[in-house]
Amino acid sequence: MVEDETPEFWRWAESSWKNPELGWRGARFVTAGIDVGSVSSQAVLVADGLILGYGSMRTGADSPNSARRVLAYALEAVGMPEDRLSYRIGTGYGRVNVPFANRTITEIACHARGASFIYGPEVRTVLDVGGQDIKCIQCDENGRVTNFLMNDKCAAGTGRGMEVLADLLGVPISDVGERSFEFEGEEPAAVSSTCVVYARSEATGLLRQGRTQGEVLAAYCKAMADRIFALVERVGVKPGFAVTGGMAKNRGVMDRLMKKIGIERMQTRWDTQIAGAVGAALFAYALCVKADRKPG
Repeated sequence: MVEDETPEFWRWAESSWKNPELGWRGARFVTAGIDVGSVSSQAVLVADGLILGYGSMRTGADSPNSARRVLAYALEAVGMPEDRLSYRIGTGYGRVNVPFANRTITEIACHARGASFIYGPEVRTVLDVGGQDIKCIQCDENGRVTNFLMNDKCAAGTGRGMEVLADLLGVPISDVGERSFEFEGEEPAAVSSTCVVYARSEATGLLRQGRTQGEVLAAYCKAMADRIFALVERVGVKPGFAVTGGMAKNRGVMDRLMKKIGIERMQTRWDTQIAGAVGAALFAYALCVKADRKPG
């Protein structure tokens, strides 16, 4: 296996969590959703329809190994053996590379279902900015997809594009959004919103001109917001706007985007990066209930 040599400071931090109010021993069904993305992977454990725990890690060069590692990370967090799982569903960019999954479901369906759970049934529009693509999904009160549009032509405007810029500037990925507001001018310089290679080149050029890091960050966040808005506008935005994925944590992009859309986005106490895995685990639970499948 080739190790991921990505510098730590411009990755999102890996994390795991256990629900202190919920245990697995008395649960009838414990199901797992494994979301293998191009940049990060998440595994969520659901006990009888409630989130028991989860793990979030960097996706390595080997997707099947990333799936195994993140599931083990989540299981370790809750102290549960893998053979206690009733059902496993894989989703995301690398869903076909989850060798232990009982089945796979598209990330479109899983993000809609997961967003409806972590934000609430009022969700009607879901924006997911992944590592390599942007998805805008419309759903009903049950989290069922009614319409969607996806743009995956280039990493510009995605999580991977933001990582490239963070690496170029030497800025922690978690600080990019806040630091983009250090620029106090009326309009930052322009960078490409359609090609990450051009954007990096243009950002380098701006730095050579003596532009500040704040202005370069503002320029890129604005370009990302513009590109995302162009996709969202094509699908149409309904009230109940939820954002999933790591980009939901970036105020530099989200505040600029919501200003263009003209509404407020919904808030959640859950980590927005787990939405796809939550949806997969809930689909698995529903299948168990339907089939009355026993653990093992």
